[in-house]
Amino acid sequence: MTFSAASAVRPLGDGTYTASLPGEWTIGPKPHGGFLLALAARAAVHAAEGAVPGAEALSPLAVSAQFLRAPEVGPVLLRTDVRKAGRTATVVNCVLEQRGRPCVETSVTVGRMPAQTPDYADLPDVPAAPPADAVDLATLGAGGVYKLGAVCDVRLAAEGAGFLTGKIGDPLSLTLWVRPFGERPDPYFALVAGDISMPVTFNLGRFGWSPTVQLTALLRAEPASGWLRVRVSSSAVHGQWFDEDFVVIDAAGRLVCQARQLALTPAG
Repeated sequence: MTFSAASAVRPLGDGTYTASLPGEWTIGPKPHGGFLLALAARAAVHAAEGAVPGAEALSPLAVSAQFLRAPEVGPVLLRTDVRKAGRTATVVNCVLEQRGRPCVETSVTVGRMPAQTPDYADLPDVPAAPPADAVDLATLGAGGVYKLGAVCDVRLAAEGAGFLTGKIGDPLSLTLWVRPFGERPDPYFALVAGDISMPVTFNLGRFGWSPTVQLTALLRAEPASGWLRVRVSSSAVHGQWFDEDFVVIDAAGRLVCQARQLALTPAG
């Protein structure tokens, strides 16, 4: 099943939507955070198109989410509330619920994606395609924890990923490349790319579940076909709290997504 099919939402006609969280788009037993953002963004864009007369070709421009509790694989309900309807920007709140309990609360800014060349961009230097020694994450296995490697093509630069060989102390920065199977990337998949990495705190030897508490993503351009290149880094680890910053660049060298999250790491 393609990403677009797996992340489809079905309107019920009253501002609510149903969706299914598939077992493949998970980290361990829990649905992937970027995948949950993509669901919320799809519901929000549909709601915005219904709220703004003549609106078409709308996209998510900013997605900010509070992760209240991790949902389980299976059906979910998404409730939308259009907070502002405008020609330039429409703001939609979306709550993802499961069994009557809110799991993810999201605010989505919806509008038209800029098509012109950026006037300014300061981006990391990441090769357009993964090098020959990049690690295909589908081969890592890890006891079935990282299932995303089976539903999208994800490669990790071995350089700087010391945890792969038991080394501790590399900088908290990783480089990855990702693309969906069977279709070109779109802004919704860019949200997945903005949360695609294993925690950079693996380079501190801190393994285990690292749940996201808050994540904000900015969508900057419609991705070109091909690899999305991802640079993720952390500025600080304080106790169990750490941050991660993602920069996602498409095959044409354009910035398509910026994401920052606050997460919890196992105690050192």
